[in-house]
Amino acid sequence: MITTTTGSVEGKSITQYHGIVAGEAVMGANFIRDFFARVTDVIGGRSGAYQKELKKARALAIEGLIEEAEELGANAVVGINLDTEVVGDSMMMMVASGTAVTLD
Repeated sequence: MITTTTGSVEGKSITQYHGIVAGEAVMGANFIRDFFARVTDVIGGRSGAYQKELKKARALAIEGLIEEAEELGANAVVGINLDTEVVGDSMMMMVASGTAVTLD
């Protein structure tokens, strides 16, 4: 499955549009609590623990997006957008969305 943030894939033509697809990952209360418990991990303004959790959330969201695209018969997702939101006081949500397409 080809995934890209661009609207096209160089050297390929889009032959069919299958629609918008999305994948979500929600990290629960333990994530936020653990994040603040590991503030000492912050060096130079960056937290390795926080970045690791964000990478995991991104991977899960993209995995969900790909699964949805495959169910529609697509072989690529173009125009992928990643969005991170804080939900309530104790949850974080990562959403990956894009357009499922068939490339030649």
